[in-house]
Amino acid sequence: MVFLSALLFGPYVGAFSGGVGSMLADLILGYPHYAPATLVIKACEGFVVGFLVRHNPRLRSRIQWKTFTVLLGVLIGFLLAAVGSSYYSGEIELTLGFTTFTLSLPWELWIILGALAAALISLVGFSTDPQFGWTVFSIIVGGLTMVLGYFTYQMFIIGWLFNIQVIAVAEIPVNIGQMTIGALIALPTAKMIWQAFPQIRREAEREG
Repeated sequence: MVFLSALLFGPYVGAFSGGVGSMLADLILGYPHYAPATLVIKACEGFVVGFLVRHNPRLRSRIQWKTFTVLLGVLIGFLLAAVGSSYYSGEIELTLGFTTFTLSLPWELWIILGALAAALISLVGFSTDPQFGWTVFSIIVGGLTMVLGYFTYQMFIIGWLFNIQVIAVAEIPVNIGQMTIGALIALPTAKMIWQAFPQIRREAEREG
């Protein structure tokens, strides 16, 4: 995962695993027209997350950090609830590799998940790690880099290179959903790994 590798190992590993790994996935899954863009966009995404998470601005007050973390938790929760209930509720098709599944998801599920995400991120900020908000912020900026990158590619480049027409605006919610779900997986996973292997985080802080 792009976010997780960038959080744990920094901008260069994040860029390599994000760019090369995601490009290979596009080639294997039959999307070669996205492979060149994915190499660049996902590499930028991984680099941005890895760079930002290692350059913490060091706010003076724990209250400032807690407030910052709560606000970002609310933002993540809102994105999950809004995008999920609008674009991923009802009958949806989920493709994993070459297999497609049909699922029925009520919109209320996304509201609940959004509220839980906001509450959990806020809880971490208040109870154990006030600076957790900066990790969330790093992922949001990296994720938005990905969203903007694919929008630009679909809007101006893919038609010229491959004669494929894509409604770029329609893909924005899909990519925001991908960013949000990726964040919700990477954040607790990174937190658990940092707790189990604190030397990884100490090394990252020294690099920053």
